[in-house]
Amino acid sequence: MTHGTNRDSLALARETWRTLEPYHGAVYFSPEAAARYAELGVDRRTGYFASRSAALGAASADLVIATFYNFNPQLVRRAVPAAWEAATPQRFAAARLAGIDATLRRVLGQEIASPEMVRAAELARAAAESAVGHPQGRPLFAAHAALPWPTAPHLVLWHAQTLLREFRGDGHVGALLTAGLSGIESLVTHAAAGDVDAGVLRDSRAWSPQQWDEAVRRLREEGWLDDGPHLALSEDGTRRRAEIEHTTDRLAALPYLTLGPAACAELCSLARPFSLAVAKEVLPWAVARLSAGSA
Repeated sequence: MTHGTNRDSLALARETWRTLEPYHGAVYFSPEAAARYAELGVDRRTGYFASRSAALGAASADLVIATFYNFNPQLVRRAVPAAWEAATPQRFAAARLAGIDATLRRVLGQEIASPEMVRAAELARAAAESAVGHPQGRPLFAAHAALPWPTAPHLVLWHAQTLLREFRGDGHVGALLTAGLSGIESLVTHAAAGDVDAGVLRDSRAWSPQQWDEAVRRLREEGWLDDGPHLALSEDGTRRRAEIEHTTDRLAALPYLTLGPAACAELCSLARPFSLAVAKEVLPWAVARLSAGSA
């Protein structure tokens, strides 16, 4: 599965995933999706847990905690299994797809059926389908891979990136476990690397300031963090975090290695305008990186 994973091929795989990720990630911030969840009687946050885990069936809170990994378990337990009393997993999955369909139609207009969209969907689906034969150790990916494919090209592209995202995510959880990081500790090291604001990561996963500070203390004792006044990785923590990211890249590379460099480059070129349009509307913090990637 991992032959040919040199640094250049891993970099291309990561770039392809990053280019398409806003196209998938819009579903978590889509007002149309939130409206569909409200119609089922739940708020946006409960709708997130229910709609993303719906592929697993009526998952228990413990299963969602295990597979989503970095959320405060108390938050998950408030949402699951109460969500299944509001609606079935099948209805939540349908609401998710209807929500992102409405968002993409609103943002992209006639581009949803353009030749560029059709080709991007074809390439992304080929990449995703190459991973379907390798579900071992990847529960969220396997569950989503068992869902039926949509027919509209813009939804084929979205579903393909959903599979690629969960394929990568399951591998990332394995890398975090191997490194000995708990869910909250993985967030702290992510924030310490300077990629995302600590407050955003802490609050979006519902960890209290006290729980966060305790995780920081533990990681300082274990050598992950500097002892200075600001949250920052130590030299050893930087090395260890880089190992996690390298392992994640290596475990996620199969679909992109199968697709090949030329097709990956073509997919990035085709999909970047779609991702950028969606990011400008729904994910403004992703715009700068996508714009830089188009240069």
